Amino acid sequence: MPAVGASTATASSAAGSGAPELLLVVAGAHLRGQPLHHQLAERSARFVQATSTAPEYRMFALDTVPAKPGVLRVPEGGAALAVEVWALDAAAFGTFVAGLPAPMAIGRVRLAGGRELPGFLVEPFALEGAQDITAHGGWAAYREATA
Repeated sequence: MPAVGASTATASSAAGSGAPELLLVVAGAHLRGQPLHHQLAERSARFVQATSTAPEYRMFALDTVPAKPGVLRVPEGGAALAVEVWALDAAAFGTFVAGLPAPMAIGRVRLAGGRELPGFLVEPFALEGAQDITAHGGWAAYREATA
């Protein structure tokens, strides 16, 4: 995972402490205003930017509680999805990732412009029978359309 200052990260040090931050791309239930965002807030995560993925991903509505999406990189037929980038210190990043339940996973997510950062993906087995919601362009838009 790139620390700040590495070629793929652009955040600053944590609260001026000089401690490196790790960047994390979130696409669903951890977005601002979503039900699991508190897990980032409890770790003093810092919002870096709202952006989108490269047009290489599909998004699926998973049958989970709370509701969350699964993001999968695909060789063709993908689209750009709305995401957020957050910065966490290394310890917070570690506890966050250690607590992720299956089928969620952290992998490399390519953003618009080509930069790759650690971010949320889903294990493909979880997509059997899941609704493809890619056309909404992101989780918040899907939730708004189905509210």
